Amino acid sequence: MSNSRVEEIREYDMEKPNLTHVQSVGGMTISPELFEKLYLTPKTPTAGDFRKRFANPTPLGFVGFVITDATFAMILMGWGGANSLSGVAGMFFFTGPVLLLLSTIFEWVQGNFFPMMVCGIFAVFWLSFGVLQLPSWGLAAAYSATGNSAEGAATVGYNAAIALYLLAWGFALLTFFVFTLKTNAVFALIFGFVTTASFILSAAYWRVAMEDYVMAMALQKAGGACLFVVALLGWYITFVMMAAEMRLTTNLPVGDLSHFWPATDVTLNEMEKNA
Repeated sequence: MSNSRVEEIREYDMEKPNLTHVQSVGGMTISPELFEKLYLTPKTPTAGDFRKRFANPTPLGFVGFVITDATFAMILMGWGGANSLSGVAGMFFFTGPVLLLLSTIFEWVQGNFFPMMVCGIFAVFWLSFGVLQLPSWGLAAAYSATGNSAEGAATVGYNAAIALYLLAWGFALLTFFVFTLKTNAVFALIFGFVTTASFILSAAYWRVAMEDYVMAMALQKAGGACLFVVALLGWYITFVMMAAEMRLTTNLPVGDLSHFWPATDVTLNEMEKNA
């Protein structure tokens, strides 16, 4: 084979697309502002090109979270006469956690630190709260001398334990709220309201422990109202992400907060040098 023919083949091999690394429209370089709208995290340098090769997993996790949160909130407020979570206990194990865990894994693969953390913590929260709705586990019954679940669920020890658990969650969510201030206003509001809801529901369990059931019910409804606002904001930001991925021409606002902070598309070494 002549040298000229060999060169032609080499040039063709270099120019033809590599089927294992095809760069779709979604793999195009995007601005830090759009990146934060799509992934809810500051744009930072990562090794590899996973963001170009794989779909954005963030909306998937949010769909699972929002469906579970909205249902939870409406039942807490007693809409339509609903007064128990037992009939929808499956959402605490499948609807929310399955989608959130899948999203967590793929956020980790793509190197998206903050949405990985967010999806991960909400996945385990729904799982842990779902366990409370399973009488077969006998969690409440363990607090009753007769092994009666209803009696155990009304004891000081049982309600104080859940109150402390929700209190711990409140402080954890407050920490996350601080970091959402580097993304956008809608995401920050979601964490602001979910943090407030956690503290309010913790107070509701404390009131049950003190046998102040009227105040406990009022606090439960207030916590449910906060979570319902979270669901509305969550639906909005999910729609924004999906609209951007589906290339809808409407540019929906999320209240970008990134311009108040230094650029994040730098390595940790560069950030340390500039500190």
